[in-house]
Amino acid sequence: MNNRDFLLTLLASSVLLAAAPASAQPAHAPIRLVVPYAAGGPIDVTARVLAERVKDQLGTVIIDNKPGAGGNIGADAVAKAAPDGLTIGIAATATNAVNPWLYNKMPFDAATAFAPITQMVRVPNVLVMNAETAQRLKIENLRDLIAYAKANPGKLNYGSGGNGSAGHLAGEMFKKEAGIFAVHIPYNGGNPAQLALLSGQVDFNFDNLATAAPNIRSGKLKAIAVTTTERSNALPEVPTVAATLKGFSIDTWWGLVAPAGTPAPVVEKLNRAFVAALNAPETKTRFASLLAEPVANTPEQFGSFMKNELAKYEKVVKATGAKVD
Repeated sequence: MNNRDFLLTLLASSVLLAAAPASAQPAHAPIRLVVPYAAGGPIDVTARVLAERVKDQLGTVIIDNKPGAGGNIGADAVAKAAPDGLTIGIAATATNAVNPWLYNKMPFDAATAFAPITQMVRVPNVLVMNAETAQRLKIENLRDLIAYAKANPGKLNYGSGGNGSAGHLAGEMFKKEAGIFAVHIPYNGGNPAQLALLSGQVDFNFDNLATAAPNIRSGKLKAIAVTTTERSNALPEVPTVAATLKGFSIDTWWGLVAPAGTPAPVVEKLNRAFVAALNAPETKTRFASLLAEPVANTPEQFGSFMKNELAKYEKVVKATGAKVD
């Protein structure tokens, strides 16, 4: 082989070697979606549904469950992640509206630490009792529950998914508005709280309808009232708490956020993909089975909504006097 042929062969080999690693690179770097609650709950399930639906537009989306501290641990992981669009997370009622007023020390600033992408879901909350407990105590409705609590101060208790959760705050609001006292027992997540209710360890919970619905349908739990201002289409026969305690209203919501400073084009790309996923008929059907209503909006709309919720819950939490540290 002469020098010219040798050089041509060497050049061709170099091109092939250089091209091989490039062709092996993934088309999309995986996106980490941090869920600040345990696996298996409605937030986790809806996140996984969307992660599957956006893979054609965004590539692989890996769910990373980081429960603890009322959702603050997972939310903080998102707040402190690089603002490159490869780490996003769930913002929820607790983490972004309630916890800032419940905790004396927050690891992040809910008002400034995140770039909103889109809201995902709105779910009614419902006051539920263990059906056997309700029958034993002869409680058929909210007025019965309030009357029993007033006649037996401190004998009733209620569970929640943790200090600072929507269920905790709803319970404290209910106690204040109804003029009763019931012991709060926090659990590490909504599922353990519901198991405690089903086993009779606690008497009532304020749970989201998505979690409570299967056991309401089976007759294990008795739905006393929903916490939305109007009756839920999923439980049209169940009255609102507001029908007895005027003005009472607490909704559960969650959505998607990125770390503050994530470039606008990246946020817009994420928004387009997730909004399309939320609007897909298959998503609506899947969410309906969880009694969850998809809510797709712009980053600006979700940001404005969260700002309003943060201001709303400042008044609510301070009125109850609730604190967790």
